[in-house]
Amino acid sequence: MRDQVHVALGARAYDVVIGTGLLADAGGLIAPLLHRPRVAVLTDETVAGLHLEALRAGLAAAGVSMTALALPPGEGTKNWTQLGRAAEWLLAQQVERRDMVVALGGGVIGDLAGFAASVLRRGVRFVQIPTSLLAQVDSSVGGKTGINTPQGKNLIGAFHQPSLVLADIDLLSTMPPRDFLAGYGEVVKYGLLGDLAFFEWLEAHAPAMAAGDVAARLRAVTRAVQMKAEIVARDETEQGERALLNLGHTFCHALEAATGYDGARLLHGEGVAIGCALAFDLSARMGLCAQETPGRVRAHLRAMGMKTDLGDIPGDLPGAGDMMALMAQDKKVQDGKMRFILARGIGAAFVSDAVPGPLLRAVLDDALKAR
Repeated sequence: MRDQVHVALGARAYDVVIGTGLLADAGGLIAPLLHRPRVAVLTDETVAGLHLEALRAGLAAAGVSMTALALPPGEGTKNWTQLGRAAEWLLAQQVERRDMVVALGGGVIGDLAGFAASVLRRGVRFVQIPTSLLAQVDSSVGGKTGINTPQGKNLIGAFHQPSLVLADIDLLSTMPPRDFLAGYGEVVKYGLLGDLAFFEWLEAHAPAMAAGDVAARLRAVTRAVQMKAEIVARDETEQGERALLNLGHTFCHALEAATGYDGARLLHGEGVAIGCALAFDLSARMGLCAQETPGRVRAHLRAMGMKTDLGDIPGDLPGAGDMMALMAQDKKVQDGKMRFILARGIGAAFVSDAVPGPLLRAVLDDALKAR
């Protein structure tokens, strides 16, 4: 049971293979890309305990050897210290420019390993093996790599496309329920930004997907990857249309900074879900979409058991003014103007820098008062 999506980027084109049993077949899938039969794997300690030996066996079946470094799990790993540790380790393993780095993990490992590969010897190739739903549908595809800083999320990084992505649906069965649902925040985002029919399919089938339906998981991951691949092929370095993929993220990144990237309080996908709801609130307040549309978005997220409001985030949050200051650090800011992804309805998102400050403050004030 496998699908394949081609990311059409000319000389940097690659395939995303989605299906079951991919870890066992990793050697056969990766070996054709190698100049010598060895890879260097970056992972995290949690994923290593679950999947590293299965990857080693899958590679060995095709005569490929591996060395591995397991970093601490969690968003806090995306920092200068761990990037330096990863890069120094790769050099110690004598990884050459024609060698291959493998990122085995969720979005944190994929982002950090990809960035390390992008700067090592001015660029070595890498393969993404995303182990989380969020990484399979979003961060492993498109070539965005990077780390966080105290000033904000992903502010240091590079565009560095992988050579191959292997999205093994089987690995999703080892995810904690909260992490799986957080990843679903990125899945539903695709329907909200550009495919009403997909959103309607999710309304009907996402509960089965969350309960473990493999066919539903395959279809959802494949459709999300197809949408991202199409957008990335048209706008690789986010000069225009690709910004649509950041629906909900301007709010999300500010919330992550406000909570100190503490996964116990807020996971990235949870922030995306809350951010999407707030983006539809803002759109409705601006008269862009029907007043009942934000309610439909929240109703589906709640039916999935997800966070939908600022009140779902434990602990204190800064006031509206401080939140707006955090949002002003977003990568989409141009000429000092914040750019938002707004929507004329479900499946009809667009980019705008014409959001009145007082209106944004009112949306944030109301959301904070409802806590």
